[in-house]
Amino acid sequence: MFGWVVTFLIVALIAGVLGFGGIAGASIEMAKMIFFVAIILFLISAVVGLLRGRGRA
Repeated sequence: MFGWVVTFLIVALIAGVLGFGGIAGASIEMAKMIFFVAIILFLISAVVGLLRGRGRA
C-alpha cells in the first residue's frame, strides 16, 4: 500500500510542476486516503496480534 502512496505522490509532484492542478490535487487526495487506510489496517493488525499473543501465554 505504501508503494501506491509513493506512486500517487510522485504523480502529484510531476503534475504540479507541469501545471496540471486538477490532476495534482486528485493524486494528493488519493495518496492521503491510501496512507490513512494503510495506517488504520496496521493498527488493527497490531492490536489483533497483541490480543492473540496474550491469549496463548
